[in-house]
Amino acid sequence: MLQRLQLPRTYRVDRAVLAVLIAATAWLALTFARGPGELAAVWVGNGLLAGWLLTRRTRTWPGYLAVAYAAELPARLLAGDQLAYATLIALCNSGEALLVAGVIRSRVPDIRDPGDWMRLGGVSTAATLGACAVSGLAAATVAQGMHGQPFAAAFTGWYAAHVLGIVIVGTTTLVAQRRGRGMFTMGGGWSLTATMAVLVVVATVVFLLPYPVLFLAYPALLLVAVRHGFVGVALGVIALGLIGAYATHLGFGALWLPGLDDDGRIALLQLYLAGGCLMTIPMSLAMTERQRLARQLAESERRYRMLAEHSHDLIARVRADGELLYASPAAAEMFGWTPEEMLGSRWEILHPEARTLQQEAMAAVLASGEPRTDVYRVQHRDGRFVWVEGVWRPIPADDGSDRVDVMLNARDVSARVAAEQALEESRRELERLARVDALTNLANRRQFDERFEQALGRLQRHGTPLAVLCMDIDHFKRINDGHGHAAGDAVLQQFAQRLSAAVRATDLVARLGGDEFTILVENAAPGTAETIARKIIETSNAQALDAGGTALLITTSIGIAYATGPVDAVTLMAQADAALYAAKDAGRNGYRVHAD
Repeated sequence: MLQRLQLPRTYRVDRAVLAVLIAATAWLALTFARGPGELAAVWVGNGLLAGWLLTRRTRTWPGYLAVAYAAELPARLLAGDQLAYATLIALCNSGEALLVAGVIRSRVPDIRDPGDWMRLGGVSTAATLGACAVSGLAAATVAQGMHGQPFAAAFTGWYAAHVLGIVIVGTTTLVAQRRGRGMFTMGGGWSLTATMAVLVVVATVVFLLPYPVLFLAYPALLLVAVRHGFVGVALGVIALGLIGAYATHLGFGALWLPGLDDDGRIALLQLYLAGGCLMTIPMSLAMTERQRLARQLAESERRYRMLAEHSHDLIARVRADGELLYASPAAAEMFGWTPEEMLGSRWEILHPEARTLQQEAMAAVLASGEPRTDVYRVQHRDGRFVWVEGVWRPIPADDGSDRVDVMLNARDVSARVAAEQALEESRRELERLARVDALTNLANRRQFDERFEQALGRLQRHGTPLAVLCMDIDHFKRINDGHGHAAGDAVLQQFAQRLSAAVRATDLVARLGGDEFTILVENAAPGTAETIARKIIETSNAQALDAGGTALLITTSIGIAYATGPVDAVTLMAQADAALYAAKDAGRNGYRVHAD
C-alpha cells in the first residue's frame, strides 16, 4: 500500500514548483486589483497550468489540477476573497486551463512535431478564445451574484485578462519546459538581464508619471523582443503588466484619468498590453523564421563548402584575346579533355548561349579590374553539357610585360544547378499542394477563398452573376462510426468525384473540411445552380458508393445562394449556409435556394 502511494520524487517536486508559481502569481494579481472580488489585468496562473499540462502525460493531469486548485484557493483567501467566492472562481480557473489543454491534446497529440505547428497555432487560438469565453461567463455570473459587479464588465475584464495570460504565459511555459534554463541564455544571460532591467526602469518611470507617456515603454519592449525573440516578448509584457498593475494599484500613472473607474483602468491596461503584444509578437515570429532560414542557409553553405574543398577545380590562364594559355589537370575530370587539348582558342566548347556572355564577362573584368562570377555551360567531350561556376580575375602576365591576363577558376556545379531546379520544382509543387485538399484533390479553403474574392470582384465591376452551393453528406458521422474512418475517406473521395462530374469546367468545387463541400458557379444564369444540385442529388440516389467493400447509398443536402449585385463573401456564404440548414430541416436529400 505504501509503495503504491509513493510518488516519484521528480513528480512531487514538479507539482510543488507548479503550486508555488500558481499561488505566487495569483496572490500578486489579486493584490494588484483594487479590491477583493475584482479582476486582474492579466491572469498568469491559467497560462502556467495549461502549459504545464501540455508537457505532461494526460494520466497525470488530475494530480496537477488538484495541486493548482489547492494552491490558488489559499492565495485568494489571503488576498481577501470570501471562501465561497474563492472556491468557485478557482474552479473556473482550473476548468479553463483543463479545457484549453484538453482541446489541444485531443487535436494535436504531439506538440513537439514541427509538422503540426501550423495546426497547433490554429487549435491553440480557438481553444483559448473558446475556453476563456466559457469560464468568463461562469466567473461573471459568480461575480455578479456575490459582489454585485455588472455582468458585462466582469465578463470583459475576465476574458481579456485570461486570453492575454494564456497567449503569453502559456506559450512561454511551453518554451521553458522544452528548453529549460536555455531559454534564459538566448542572446546571453547577462544580455537578457540588462535589457529586462532597461525595460523595468523605463516602465516604472512612465507608470509613475501622471502624463500620458505610456507609449515610451514600447521601444524598450521592442529592444527586448529584438534581442531575445518571443521569450523577450513574453517576459517583457509580463513585466509591463506587473509594473502597470502595481503602479495603478498605488494610484500612480496616466491610467488615473478623471471619471475613470477601476474597471476602466483595468480595460485600458489590458488594451495597453495587447498593443504591446500586437506590436512585438509578429516581429518576433518573423525574426524566428528568419533565424531558422539563416541557419538552414548556413548549413547549406557549410555543406557546399565542404564539397567544394574536396573537389578538383579547374584553374586556367586566358589571354585577353581569348586564347587559353594554361589548364590544370582537373580539365580531364571535368570536361573529358586533356589540358593540352584545352589550350588555344576554344570558345566553341561553350554552349552557344554562353559564348557572347563569357566574352563580355572577360572584357568587363579586364576593363574594371574587378573579379566576376558567372554560371554557364561547357560541352563535355562526350557531347553533354556541364554546368560550371567560373570566377574571372585579372592577373599580371607571366612574361613581365604590361599585358594583363585573366585567371579562371571553374568548378562543376551541375549537381547544384540540378538541386536548385529540383528545389524550384518542389516549391511549385508545394505551392500547388497548399491550395489543394490532400484527400480529395479538390480545391481547399485557401483556393476557394481566392477564387471567391476574384468572382466577387468581377461581379462588382462587370455585373457577372454567381452562385454558391454549400453541401454536406447527410448523416456522415454514422458512416465513420459504423464503417470506420477509412470507409469515410473513401466516401468523401467518391463524393468529390461526383461533384466534379456535375459541374462545368469553369466552376470550382472545393472541400472546406470534414464532409463540407462548396461549389462556386460564375456566369450563373437563373436555374444553373438548381440544375447542378438536382444532378448531384439524382446521382446520389441512383448510384451507391463503395465504402471499403460495402455499397452505401448516401444523400446530400444543398443550400444555394445567388448574387447578382455587389455583396461581401461573408454575407453570401451565410445565405448559402442558411439555405443548407433549410434543406436539412425539410428532411435532407434535397436543396433549397436562399430567398431575398
